Order: sequence, then C-alpha cells, then structure tokens
Amino acid sequence: MALEKLTLAAIREMTDVEIHGKIAEFERERFTLRFKAASEVLPNPMDLKTARRTVARLKTVLAERAAKAKRA
Repeated sequence: MALEKLTLAAIREMTDVEIHGKIAEFERERFTLRFKAASEVLPNPMDLKTARRTVARLKTVLAERAAKAKRA
C-alpha cells in the first residue's frame, strides 16, 4: 500500500482534530511497516521514510499553532 504524502498546504487547511487523527493513522502504518520490514522485504521501503516525515510535518504544524496561540 502506497502512503499518501500530505503537502504542508493541505495539512495547514486541516483542523487540529483531523491532524491528530492523521498522526494516529500514520503512526499505526509506520508501526506495521517496521514490523513487516523486520520479517520480510517491503514492496516500497520508502514508505517508512514517507510516514516518518509526514508525522513530523503534522506535528510541526500543531507546534506552530500552539506557539501562535500562546503569543496571542
């Protein structure tokens, strides 16, 4: 299964609840991929990198929003 790569613009349009849902979804998929990688060859090993970076993007947007709310 190929993971979707969310763009920063698409992430910024999401609500906080949607972002938290996507983080959970990508973390679950990342766990599954790591487990499969240990026991078999992955069809697309780059999915691990994509999942990790997408989670980082999602968390970055949440942190930016929290910092902005704290300043206001």
